[in-house]
Amino acid sequence: MQKKSRKKSVIAQHKKLSIQFSLDGFSFCITNDDTGEIIVFTEYSFKKPISSPELLLTNLIEVFKKDEDLQHEFKTVFAVHQNNLSSLVPTLYFDRNNLKPYLKYSVKTLATDFITYDEIENIASNNIYIPYVNINNFLFQNFGEFEYKHHSTVLIEKLLDLTTNKEKQFYVHVSHNHIDIVVCNKETLFLYNSFPYKTKEDFLYYVLFTAEQLEMDPDKLQLYLIGEIEKDSELFNITYNYVRNVNFLNKESNFFEGSNEFSNHSNFILVS
Repeated sequence: MQKKSRKKSVIAQHKKLSIQFSLDGFSFCITNDDTGEIIVFTEYSFKKPISSPELLLTNLIEVFKKDEDLQHEFKTVFAVHQNNLSSLVPTLYFDRNNLKPYLKYSVKTLATDFITYDEIENIASNNIYIPYVNINNFLFQNFGEFEYKHHSTVLIEKLLDLTTNKEKQFYVHVSHNHIDIVVCNKETLFLYNSFPYKTKEDFLYYVLFTAEQLEMDPDKLQLYLIGEIEKDSELFNITYNYVRNVNFLNKESNFFEGSNEFSNHSNFILVS
């Protein structure tokens, strides 16, 4: 595993741990629970994506044993499950007692899968998903009660809060092998979808395909990039050849400013 970390000299009596995990790796952010000020952010990434939640847990356990920043007492703990095992359903069509049918056409489910949901009140929808239950069990054993959500829930909620424009805003959240596309204005979510990609051509295809489906002109739309993408990358360059206005999203937090390890637009879900 590769480790990257950034710290600030902040003293806090009450600390909050936020941890995000996927089969690509995991990261955590520790903040002053009273002020919200960030104390430390650390990212562990795998050279290659691992194949199962069981291997993810094995790696997580090893990190918890060795990383001194995780040895503190935390007043609150928040976990983010990052995977593509989710589906948005309007509240009007939602039955909390029968969740499995909402996933059967887009996600391969097993009889033993635990399915849950996040309520997204400001768009009157529910995000149904399969969390990593073994990770939840590990966190409960270590910390007791904690809150958790799907990464797309957090992403949608944060982008809706940040968006003040009445025009459609086109956001692409980039991870190592998949992207989340969110199109919204300050009041409405027009689209959320997640796509896997292997090549820069895959990446561009999903961006342009989504724009076409929403009748958004690539010469006019404002495209905002977040996450694991840099200006000198192939992903950025090919996108810039086909979309006139490409920008990195400016976050409220400046915690990564001046960092050699992290870009300011990276790790939006935990640090924004």
